[in-house]
Formats: sequence, structure tokens, C-alpha cells
Amino acid sequence: MDRRSFIKLLGGGVVFAALPAVSGCSSEIPSEAIAAWRHPSKDLDIRKWILSYAILAPHSHNLQSWLVDLGKPDEITLYCDLTRLLPETDPFSRQIVMSQGTFIELLDMAAKERGLRTQIDLFPKGEFEAEKVDDRPTARIRLIEDSSVKKDPLFLQILKRHTNREAYDLKDPASDALASIKESVKTYPVNVGFVLSNPPELIAKHRTIAAEGWRIELTTPRTIMETYKVLRIGPDEIAKYRDGISINDPFLRFITALGLFDRTKAPAPDDSATTGQIKDFNEKLVKTPAFFWMITAGNDRTTQINAGRAYVRAQLAATSNGLSMHPISQALQEFPEMKNPYAEIHQLLKASRPDYTVQMWTRLGYAPDISPSPRRGIAGHILNA
Repeated sequence: MDRRSFIKLLGGGVVFAALPAVSGCSSEIPSEAIAAWRHPSKDLDIRKWILSYAILAPHSHNLQSWLVDLGKPDEITLYCDLTRLLPETDPFSRQIVMSQGTFIELLDMAAKERGLRTQIDLFPKGEFEAEKVDDRPTARIRLIEDSSVKKDPLFLQILKRHTNREAYDLKDPASDALASIKESVKTYPVNVGFVLSNPPELIAKHRTIAAEGWRIELTTPRTIMETYKVLRIGPDEIAKYRDGISINDPFLRFITALGLFDRTKAPAPDDSATTGQIKDFNEKLVKTPAFFWMITAGNDRTTQINAGRAYVRAQLAATSNGLSMHPISQALQEFPEMKNPYAEIHQLLKASRPDYTVQMWTRLGYAPDISPSPRRGIAGHILNA
């Protein structure tokens, strides 16, 4: 939330009088919520060691909808947690399935690090329907000892990779960094590219579409409520849930404690909190020097898995070059109100539907260091643990 929005909302006297009481509060994420980002011990069961890296994969809304069955030795069966979906903003669960792919890719990297080859059988009981996911497994992964397996150099970036939503330096990404990102995804059937500051009219179009997508998601009651349901404010909520969108800003914690930020109902489009967030996001778009995009031919579930695998590789490659990525997925969402921005970004990237789909679109640039996002830990993902 934008602080100035709440100053307008509440009146300067009340807020400024209260600020000294919260100014000493830490805005850091509680240590127990990010414990999963510490180097795991190799004394763990090898499958759990591998999973300790897989659960650090990026996931839409940080829902972490991964469930695994370890019932058979040397195997990991992956399922989608049907209680952790985004039916309003991601009605066909395209982003959810991509997030299954990010998990699989990091799992594969971690297995290689331990000299194991992964035999990955996607959708062993059949592919999900186009409209919804179900309780069939996403993948069955067999771990096989293989002395010829080569370690993946991107593995070293897993603990450093974070989704950075802050303002970026306006310096263009280095050309060798962009080449490295392209190289990282070459094993997957995806087409990737970049939009840089020159020509300025092109990047301006990207910023305009991104801003409109954000505005629509923020001012559509059912979609903003979906976000509110996974908004974790303050250290107690963050440590309790270890998922979703974490905000530990002392000011917002104070406002929430006073009952002045109501997460049970959608704000009006002209509410000062809403307009403040729109302004804040637009300012970050202006401070975005580049965009990264990924397009696939088709949009079946296997294609979505592979797009997720490719995306996390691209983000790890960006990390290795000192760059940050921040998905701006709003205009790629398939709910009715997003129809125009969805069509505009596909047209701008020459990805005609239904033959092609823009699977990922992110801000790209150099950014300040940030804390990692909370993770629920291995136990939260194991069936019948």
C-alpha cells in the first residue's frame, strides 16, 4: 500500500501522531518464514534434500501449490494442490500449471547436483483439461543414479533468485546478460525476447499495457479480493502462513491494527488506497528499463509445464548476471475484463491467438537487494507425511 494514500484517508494529524510508535518496528520478514532459503543439510533423505530446492521455485501469488507423494522408493509424484488455485485471475489455471513446471525444473537441477538423472513422466494418468486442473498427478519423477550426469551451473543461483518488485535502475541490461538469458532456455520450445529503452515508443507501449492490466485487476472486485485473501500483513501472519503476498511495512501494520484496512470487502475504484497503488505501480513501470517476454506455439498443459521450466531458467540466468525479473502477468490473465490488454500484448508481440500464447512477460533490470519470499517448508508439501 502507498503510505500517502492512507495519510489522505485518515487525516495527517492522526497518522503523524502515531508514526513514532511504529517507527522502530522492523520491516524485515520473520526469520522462520524464510528458513527454507538456508542451505539444506545433505544429511536429509536425498529426495527431501532435492525437494528443499524445488520448493524455492517461483509461483503465481506465491501460493506454492505443490504436493508430493514419496510412497515409492526413488520416486517423487507431483500433484497440484487444488486448495491453492486462483480461479478469478487465472480461471484456466495456466499460471498454476506453469508453476508446476518451475518446481520440476529446480527439482531436476537439484537431482543432477547429487548425481541423479530424472526420468520425468508428465501427466502419467492423462493431461488436465484445458479449462481446469484436477487431482491426477502432474508428473511422476524417477531418480536414477548416473555417473554421466552433468551438474547444471544455474543450480548455484537457486538460493539467490528472488522476484524483485522494487523500482529498477534505468540502465539497459548488458548485451551479454541478455544473450545468457536466451541461451538458458534453448532446450525448450519457447521463443523469448526483450524490449529495451530504444526505441522509446515501443517500451512506452509495453508500459501502457502493463499499467492498464494492473488497473483492471486492482479495480475488479472479485480479482482484488482474490489477492486480499492471500495478503499476509505483519510478522505474525507472515510466520503463520509462509505463503501469499507478504507485507511487513510498519505503517500498514498500524493501519491494519486500527481496523482501517478492511480485507473483507473490495475497495471502490476511486478509493485512495487503490489509486495510491496504481500510482506506485505506474512509477515503477516508468523506472523499468527493459521487458522480457516468452511465447509458445500452442497452449496445452505440457506446453505450459515447459514454459514454466524455461521461465525459471531465464530468471536464474538473469540472477547470475545481476539482473532481476518481476512478472507483470495481469495482462496475460484470461478473465473477461482483461480482454483488451490481453489482445493488445499478444498483438504487440505478434503472437496471434490461438496459434501462439504469451506465457510470460516481466520487468527486467538491475535492482536493489531484497529479502526472499516466505516458504512453507518441505513438510507442508508432502502427502501423508
